[in-house]
Amino acid sequence: MITLGVEEEYLLLDEASGYPAPAADEVCRAAGMQPALASAEVQHELLLAQLEVATPVCETLDEVGGHLLRLRHSLGEAASQVGCLLAATAAAPFRQEGPAVITDTPRYRGLYEDAPQLVDEQLINGMHVHVGVPDRVTGVAVLNRLRRWLPVLVALSGNSPFWGGRDTGFASWRTVVFGRWPVSGPPPAFADAADYERRVRGLVTGGVIRDVHQVYWQARLSERYSTVEVRASDVQLRVEEAVMLAGLIRGLTQTAIWRHEAGEPEPETLPEIASAAGWHAARYGLDGSLIGAEGRPVAAREAARALLRHVQPALAEYGDVDQVTALVERTLDEGNGSQRQRTALADCGQRGLVRFIAAETTKDLETR
Repeated sequence: MITLGVEEEYLLLDEASGYPAPAADEVCRAAGMQPALASAEVQHELLLAQLEVATPVCETLDEVGGHLLRLRHSLGEAASQVGCLLAATAAAPFRQEGPAVITDTPRYRGLYEDAPQLVDEQLINGMHVHVGVPDRVTGVAVLNRLRRWLPVLVALSGNSPFWGGRDTGFASWRTVVFGRWPVSGPPPAFADAADYERRVRGLVTGGVIRDVHQVYWQARLSERYSTVEVRASDVQLRVEEAVMLAGLIRGLTQTAIWRHEAGEPEPETLPEIASAAGWHAARYGLDGSLIGAEGRPVAAREAARALLRHVQPALAEYGDVDQVTALVERTLDEGNGSQRQRTALADCGQRGLVRFIAAETTKDLETR
């Protein structure tokens, strides 16, 4: 049984203006009164207008969904008590001019010294899925095999179309913003686990980054747990979409492990194609085509269904075929978060968009 856990980052938005609200301290204090929350499950993030949650280690997708819903409901209630909204959007749709308020820790102060403008604009939120692997040798084999699928995850998860009150034209503006840090985007291919360690440590000792936690690749090995951490996805509007992505990522990991154990050669994706494919997925999402691993366009819907076919035996191993397939088809039918945010703005205006995001964030799981 491969276990998994999910981390989600959220924005806190002022109820009246929709601007990011630097209220993390107050919300955390209010959250401390919520009996459904454990203290270790809620953490501060880089900016005081953000919070992060982490589920316990889970064995099933139902566990993932249940924990995320519990965490969102409890934090949403705490945010309401201090006059703000919990928002599972991957970029702040509206913001005031001027510097953001950072969380006052030595590490975050150091990041601000290194890149003040980037930190001021780090009003972005991701979803990180940890999937258990037996060792780092296997973990590197998994990274090498799933990197070609990262653009599909970006396209499915796009949930950050707006920035500073304007439509960026991108499905995942978060991907673009995050890609400005020194070590980011799709990971390179590695010769083996020793190669991974040597290159990561070289980035630190060479002064490129402050520590290993600044390796912001879309997929990496965790330094704390025996897991592969996939970080390509925007945080999702709905819990169901987070469950969908968690299922797909566990499926990719299990498939990669089986193929590694069978001695199958690792697929090759040129670094320039991987980079361009990730940018293209962030730009267009599910609208139109993606760039395939061979460097040729492929319809986004076909790419999503090809991913489903690729992981179907692994989904079957965990009893997840029907659930994940239905959620993928629903996303293709109703649109990803970015598409639905654009519809909400067109139908309801700016205040309506903020209310829509907040309502989706704490929406109960649907049983259909």
